[in-house]
Amino acid sequence: MKVAVLSGGVGGARFLRGVVDAVDPADVTAVVNVGDDLEVLGVAVSPDLDSVMYALAGVADEERGWGRADETWNALATVETLGGDAWFRLGDRDLGLHLVRTQALRTGVPLSAVTARLGAALGLEPTILPATDDPLRTWLDTPNGSFDFQHWFVARGHRDPVDRVRFVGASDARPAPGVLEALHEAELILIAPSNPYVSIAPILAVARIRSALERRRVPCVAVSPVIGGEAVKGPAGAMLQRIEGGSTPRHVAQCYPGLIDALVIDEADAAFDAGVHTIVTKTLMRDAASRRALAEAALDAVALA
Repeated sequence: MKVAVLSGGVGGARFLRGVVDAVDPADVTAVVNVGDDLEVLGVAVSPDLDSVMYALAGVADEERGWGRADETWNALATVETLGGDAWFRLGDRDLGLHLVRTQALRTGVPLSAVTARLGAALGLEPTILPATDDPLRTWLDTPNGSFDFQHWFVARGHRDPVDRVRFVGASDARPAPGVLEALHEAELILIAPSNPYVSIAPILAVARIRSALERRRVPCVAVSPVIGGEAVKGPAGAMLQRIEGGSTPRHVAQCYPGLIDALVIDEADAAFDAGVHTIVTKTLMRDAASRRALAEAALDAVALA
């Protein structure tokens, strides 16, 4: 079964590990958020693409939830000693990937092609695609000012309440090569348990991607990122409360109007009416078995067609 997954953040990367355990990895295409991308110390960093690649390659740091396992920090320590900008933590192993990406981008290779090269070098079978090769950046408007995503999330610890999320460059952004084809050929489209505002919305901000979902001929199923009204990790719960007015399954579903046919929710939220077809299961991804079980619950929704 061909499956396309819209993914961003740690939750998205973990969910994809479950998906590729449940179906043939070669039939999986991940369409990944690039609104978080940034340049750090002159190198191009794509945090969500990297999280997906590291997770699928089995080298992700599961304890931290980002970056590579068995990481060292010698380069960053030198940066700090020399008074350089060290607020965004780049480990030595992680830095190697960013250097390769940066070199390729500077020679004119598009991000999608660079990502394909990196995925092949890591031995990945699924197709990993950035949502777009064009510049698209997430900005958050808060009572304390407007910040690009990484300064809000990392430098400021996402402590500022968010009034609005916007995507600079979205009006000119085109889907990366292969994205529309993957959505058109998929037998099932999944939206990972990622933050709807800062992980999935940047993907949907690319007009032709949103249009492809609106015109889908197969089921599209989202997995809720909240359990009992709280996000497992990150600011999704607080953002839902402030922007959507609540963090129940219905509030999550409201983030995807006309785009989903079903919502996978946790047993803790089974009493809520989401306003769309719901699939109730355990959604906390503690280990490989629970990741696969969650993916299988979402994949069963192909029967909705």
